[in-house]
Amino acid sequence: MSKSPRNLVREEILALKAYPVAPATGMVKLDAMENPYRLPEALREEVARMVSTLPINRYPDPTAPELKARLRAVFDIPAECEILIGNGSDEIIQIVAHALARPGAALLAPEPSFVMYRMNAIYAGMRYVGVPLAADFTLDLARVLAAMREASPALVFIAYPNNPTGNLFPEDAVARIIEAAPGLVVLDEAYHVFAGRTFMKRLHEFSNLMVMRTVSKLGLAGIRLGYAAAGPDWIAELDKVRPPYNVNMMTQFVAERVLAHVAVLEKQAESIKTERESLAGRLRDLSGVEPFPSDANFILARVPDADAVCKRLRERRILVRNFHGSHPLLANCLRLTVGTPGENELMLDALSGSL
Repeated sequence: MSKSPRNLVREEILALKAYPVAPATGMVKLDAMENPYRLPEALREEVARMVSTLPINRYPDPTAPELKARLRAVFDIPAECEILIGNGSDEIIQIVAHALARPGAALLAPEPSFVMYRMNAIYAGMRYVGVPLAADFTLDLARVLAAMREASPALVFIAYPNNPTGNLFPEDAVARIIEAAPGLVVLDEAYHVFAGRTFMKRLHEFSNLMVMRTVSKLGLAGIRLGYAAAGPDWIAELDKVRPPYNVNMMTQFVAERVLAHVAVLEKQAESIKTERESLAGRLRDLSGVEPFPSDANFILARVPDADAVCKRLRERRILVRNFHGSHPLLANCLRLTVGTPGENELMLDALSGSL
């Protein structure tokens, strides 16, 4: 037998495409839901001084006590819950999927949603069950409950708000799903700062609930830090799957220092929310553009020909995310990250000229 990857790599991996990250040099980058604002200069200088003193010849503390204490205080993580940290929430998704991947186990998620739920089901060898949203991207609760009864999933992911659609599912419906789920439910609250809604304070109500977040959307995408809160029995088992030293020393210390000034990031988030509403109104005024309601830091919009519009935007040095072809419900849909007022103006001008 040939020693080539084609003959040795698992067939389901061969069938995948790698997660796409578009080159962004020289572009107005509105494709990855990043906070467009940098930290204030004084805070950057404080972080730089602190980083210069770190003993990077040593491994980081895998328990990250200072960071976890800061996360607990800043984000009101209940005292009775434990915290799992990861190299972004992507790694936490991977950890959870691998820990629950008993033979024949299923992972269920509404779709379209964050593609890494499905990808990690494949990586871990789990059976993936996608439950379509309604045509307007609302949650079909009856359909989800029926799918859970049929598939009996060990793991359910719900993005709250949803990505890439941007909408926030009703709290009562999400609670019904958690109550009915036969396994663990991970509520992905990556955009909680923009939505103003969370299940963090309701963790005590559900023994099978984990709340997962990232600091990326808050303004720290470059340091790659995700965290999750759940009951101690869940975290104890998941921590066995977490790679040793998975969150590096600089990430731990930078996150702890910046989150000590979380008000700076929250003020930036308020600016983004204000721009989101302005951008939504301007998009509605463009003929042929249908923006959908969003509780996140991006807006999904349907255009007449997403492939052509996206190509023309790139020619104008505007980078957005094209979801056409990824799911039937996302036909001709572009996801537009909310940028600075200047970036949004450039994008709107380019979009108007690209339709």
